[in-house]
This record gives sequence, C-alpha cells and structure tokens, in this order.
Amino acid sequence: MNAPHQPPGGKTSFPLIALVLLPCSGFFLVIALGFLWWRRCAVMRYSSIREKQATRLGSFGSGDLGSFRIPGLPRKFEFEELEQATENFKLQIGSGGFGAVYKGTLPDETLIAVKKITNHGLNGRQEFCTEIAVIGNIRHANLVKLRGFCARGRQLLLVYEYMNHGSLEKTLFGGNGPVLEWQERFDIALGTARGLAYLHSGCEQKIIHCDVKPENILLHDHFQPKISDFGLSKLLSQEESSLFTTMRGTRGYLAPEWITNTAISEKADVYSYGMVLLELVSGRKNCLFRSRSNSAAEENHQNNNSSTTTTTSSGLVYFPLYALDMHEQGSYMELADPRLEGRVTSQEVAKLVRIALCCVHEEPALRPTMAAVVGMFEGTIPVGNPRMESLNFLRFYGLRFAESSIVQGGNGESDNMGFHRRESSNSGGSRQSASYVASQEVSGPR
Repeated sequence: MNAPHQPPGGKTSFPLIALVLLPCSGFFLVIALGFLWWRRCAVMRYSSIREKQATRLGSFGSGDLGSFRIPGLPRKFEFEELEQATENFKLQIGSGGFGAVYKGTLPDETLIAVKKITNHGLNGRQEFCTEIAVIGNIRHANLVKLRGFCARGRQLLLVYEYMNHGSLEKTLFGGNGPVLEWQERFDIALGTARGLAYLHSGCEQKIIHCDVKPENILLHDHFQPKISDFGLSKLLSQEESSLFTTMRGTRGYLAPEWITNTAISEKADVYSYGMVLLELVSGRKNCLFRSRSNSAAEENHQNNNSSTTTTTSSGLVYFPLYALDMHEQGSYMELADPRLEGRVTSQEVAKLVRIALCCVHEEPALRPTMAAVVGMFEGTIPVGNPRMESLNFLRFYGLRFAESSIVQGGNGESDNMGFHRRESSNSGGSRQSASYVASQEVSGPR
C-alpha cells in the first residue's frame, strides 16, 4: 500500500477550499450573531412599550377595575350615583356594539351621557380602558369631554358631557328636523378637522382614532362638532407607528391600507374624514339605493348624469365615484345636497369636494395631513388638486357595488358583503390591482 504523498519537509499541505470557507463562514457567523442581537433588542424594546401601555390601561385579567386610576381624570363615579342620575337607565339615546348610551342629570343639574358597556369580554374591557386612557387627560373644543367613569365588578360605565344635538349621522340623514345649512356643514367639517389634527399632532403622544364616521361626530350648541367614541383608538409612539394586530373601524370609511399589509398611520383617519366630508356635501350616505318613489325630476337627474360605474338599474349610487366624475366635468353643483335649494355656490362646493378627494387618495403619502386640511379650510394653504391616478380605485368600488346589487336583485339592502377578490376590467383604463379589489371588502357599503 502506497503511503500518501507528502511535500518536501514532511509537512501536509492545507486544503485550498478550507482557506476559502473558513473566512466566509466566520463572516456569515458574525452577521447572524449581529442580526440575533438586533432582533433581541427590538423585541425587548417593543415589550417595554407594550408593558408601559398595559400599565396605563390597567389589568384586564383580574376582572376588577375598581382600583383603575388615570392621573387627572375628573371623577370616579359610584354605580348608585349613575343609576340615580339616569333614573335607573330609563332614557336611551344611543346604542352600538359596546352597549347603550343613556341620558342623565347630576345633582347640580348638569346633563350627562352615560355609556354602559355590555361587552364584558377582553376586547370590551380593553376598549373601556383605552377610551379612558385616550381622552382622560386631553382637552380640546372639538373632542367630547369625559367627565368620569365607573368600574365596579362587571359594571363598566363612561360618563360624558351631554351633546344636545345628538350625532351628525342623525342630524344629516335622519330626515327629522331642519336641514343643515351650508355654513353649518362647513363649520362641522372644519371643527372635526381641527379635532383630528389635535389628536395627530397636538398631543404628547400621537393618537389615531380609527373609527371616524358621522355616528362618532356629536353636535353641541350651534352645531359645534365634537369627536367621540375612542374605544378603538390607538396610542402610538414613534417605535410602534405601524404595529396593528387587528382591523379597526367601520366598513365604508376604512382606508384601503387596512388589508393591504401597508403600515397604518394617521393617514387612515384622513381617508375616513374624506368620506365623511363627501357625505356632508351631498347630505346622503356614500352608498345607497334609490327607491322607485323618487320624484321624476330626481330620476331624470340621475339618468342624465350617472355613468354605468356609478348607478345601476336597481338604483344603486356610489357617491364618491359620482363626485369624481363631476369633479372631472367641473359640475360641482350636481353634488350639493338638493335640500339646500341653491343656498350654496359652485365655488363653495368645489372647495370641499376637492379637499375630500385629496383625502381619499389610495396612496397614504398623497393624502394631506389633518393640519393641512385645516389650513385649506381656513385659506392659509391652497386647496390641493386631486391626483386622478390615485383615485381610479374608486371605479373598482363602483363596479363591485354594481355587481353586488345585481346579485341581490336590487332588494334595497346596502349592508352587504357581496364582493369577491378577483380581477375585473373597466372602461376607465384604471390599472388592475389585487389591493384595489381586496380593499372592497373593507370599504364597501355599510
């Protein structure tokens, strides 16, 4: 058997491949260790943020919030006090997924609204504590004032100042009472914008409301708007500006980024505000079915000005798309609430419609901040020009509404989930995008 070859001097040669692999392996090992160290630091930092927030919101697992405290909170009520103030919860003035709201009167004759939480699961208790944490220490003319709370066992109640004109939803769509004049609508839009601008940039910690809609805009004396219902709000530090675990908000006002894996920011509130602003202009919900009892003049108006993507034979109207069409044509008076009977000019309508369309751009970066919106209303900032390429997704919405109405047979129901995640073509030449179609499922009719 031959002995292995040895070089002169009796020394074995070191394999060339080892000379290459050893440095490379060491380099990649250093990178891997560095990544693991960075990841561990990020997790520890995020855990610290969540721990601080959990401390602020209280303990949810113990089932006892009686010792819950927020520095500066006006008052902690006893359950018997609120039971007496509301006459054993006699007069209900509102309701929602959280429970019901009752009108009450304190011994000093102060009117209050008492929200009684009936959802006692983890989410219900979290929303209860979140609302206290969000508005317990902030004061703004356009944010509803929290007077106090009650937390005793399963009795969870929030006490607010009473808003004598109710919600914008009831005032604008209820049909009972006087029609909101244009100046009142303008003031409501401006006040709401100021309230949101304060939440986004005026607080020590940025607050995203997450559920801006007419039901959550309450009206006080002289129709002064105040934003309410902060149960879904998110307090954001700089480190967690894009960390959301669950979808929040109301279908019809949700920004497309909620389901497209895009970071959620305050621009989601801007989108919702834009949808509300369009409803203020028109005096109707953004998606509705016209009944056959409409006047002949209104039917002729609809037939003369609507495109196939805006209305269907069953009477479905998707107003944001109609507003986009009229903006392109410069026919702004077609968008004003007909109940105003000409008590508004085309220039006034154009200003609000253009602001609204800028707010509902598909790309969050193209939407103005709420502070900029306030500047547009006040005239200190020029009104922006809507970017049509970022609004073509509205044509997909109109197409989905049309398809949904056909499936339902025009039964007049506007709260449906008849949207399917699939590609479709349309004559407007808009690009086809999965995010366009998918976003239908959160921005569809209520």
